[in-house]
Amino acid sequence: MLTIRRTTEEDWASLKAVRLAALRDAPDAFGLSYATAAAWTEADWRERAACRRAEYALAFDGTQVVGMAGGLAGAGGEYELIGMWVDPACRGTSAAARLVDAIKRYASAAGHRRVVLAVAPANARAAAFYRRQGFSWLPERYPLDSNPDIELQKMSCAL
Repeated sequence: MLTIRRTTEEDWASLKAVRLAALRDAPDAFGLSYATAAAWTEADWRERAACRRAEYALAFDGTQVVGMAGGLAGAGGEYELIGMWVDPACRGTSAAARLVDAIKRYASAAGHRRVVLAVAPANARAAAFYRRQGFSWLPERYPLDSNPDIELQKMSCAL
């Protein structure tokens, strides 16, 4: 049975495992490199899992973590969806949509009126998924931090 829940500090090992799996699976989808994340200490992971800067939702299939999404307050009062990833074996299930819904709830509860994200338009599957979740393209484009050859475009969803 799939469950989605916000992380607590005690979830640091699960957050680390899923984040590193995401970075191994899709290194060109994130601004963070695997080498950087792998070098973080247990204290660093505990800080992230405690949701002090960003909030994280994890998807669990039983006790196995199979996905993650993060969110944080960004510039101009926007709430940014970050670090979205679902294990390839769970793609096509409700996991991704439920993770996005969790981030939308976190944003709404914090008083935000919209959620934004950045995705490579060339990643057609991800772009189509976000459009089904209510996101639409914005004219803002910029290079991916970890690979400037990849162009990201911002998407937005009103809450």
